[in-house]
Amino acid sequence: MSYALNQDHATLSKVARVTVAFWIMKILATTLGETAGDFISMSLGLGYYIGLGITFTLLAAVLFVQIANTSCHPLSFWLAIIATTTAGTEISDFMDRSLDLGYLTGSMILAASLVLTLAIWHIRVGTLRVYPIVRRDAEVMFWSAVLFSNSLGTAFGDYLVDDAGLSFLQGALVTAGIIGIVALLHYLTRINDVVLFWIAFVFTRPFGATFGDFLTKPMDEGGLDLPRGHASLVALTLLLIILFVSTRRRSMNPPKSA
Repeated sequence: MSYALNQDHATLSKVARVTVAFWIMKILATTLGETAGDFISMSLGLGYYIGLGITFTLLAAVLFVQIANTSCHPLSFWLAIIATTTAGTEISDFMDRSLDLGYLTGSMILAASLVLTLAIWHIRVGTLRVYPIVRRDAEVMFWSAVLFSNSLGTAFGDYLVDDAGLSFLQGALVTAGIIGIVALLHYLTRINDVVLFWIAFVFTRPFGATFGDFLTKPMDEGGLDLPRGHASLVALTLLLIILFVSTRRRSMNPPKSA
């Protein structure tokens, strides 16, 4: 009986199942968010104020559709992830460059905001479980935490490169190492999976961000100097391919009922 109930909740979940494909798409989404955010504010010359306005307008529209859905639609869900990563790029850059707070201070503010969001979520819902999420208030808290974690990941990734003096590739390797440690902790220890999920979620953001910078920054700064628009299209194409394959595989192999 309990298994059937869990299956029903999984069917109605508004959040994608956390699998290996989920984390690959999350990294690609963060790379896309970094390159697309910089494309809007820098390549188009719109600046951080206008860029922030554009990305938050798009984010509000995408989240309205996502939250209004009665079940998880993969395309809608991943558009929301991309929108939060793009907005996260603009938030981090706005705090550092427009408000002149610096990446370290910005990271501390965003980390405190994330912890506060998770605390409110736990008080309201009684759990921080990310799958399945059925209740609308839990989903609102989930997307709030996603936005803060993506903004935090962006600020931390920029801190590694701009303040700590690492190259873009070195920054990506450092964050990849942290993600690897989290994966080992998941398989080898009994540390709470919710805690590990949010640590991994935060650090996949700077990994994708530093990789995006590696693709687009000038060669004399340690990058490959690819146009931001081209890098964004590459990341988007790869994400859509993996999304199509994983969605098709799930539809061909639906979960068995008890």
